[in-house]
Amino acid sequence: MSKSAITKDGEAAIKERLANLKFKERPKISEAIAEARAHGDLKENAEYHAAKELQGLMEAKIREIESSLANSQVIDVKDIPETGRVIFGSTIELFDCENDKSVTYKIVGNLESDPDIGLISIDTPIARGILGKYVGDEITIMTPAGSITYEVEKVSHI
Repeated sequence: MSKSAITKDGEAAIKERLANLKFKERPKISEAIAEARAHGDLKENAEYHAAKELQGLMEAKIREIESSLANSQVIDVKDIPETGRVIFGSTIELFDCENDKSVTYKIVGNLESDPDIGLISIDTPIARGILGKYVGDEITIMTPAGSITYEVEKVSHI
């Protein structure tokens, strides 16, 4: 398995999510299983079976996150000098030429991606299209929704 990239902030957030699963959610499920067990016959105990299924899903999620973290290379973009060039981990202000508005994205790893708050995966069409570009460059990107033309307004390492 090849190493995937993750930002320093993303690593911290993912470790926090993992700790929550392990030390808050896991004990809750164990309590639910114990409580359901106390109700008697397990063959026809829907609460028990639901809790066991939830436990299996939780353990799989924990293993997935641990594996992803172990196979990630942490990159702190703040340690890289700013040159106006778009790189992994940089925060980019783009001017959407069709809609006459500015948008801001941070290019992050798949594990930490959250488009709703502007964290876009390095594997998205927009990130792939702007990587390596400089402030002032104009780029047309093909997305599933059609083509979008952006101008790179600002690149920050924050």
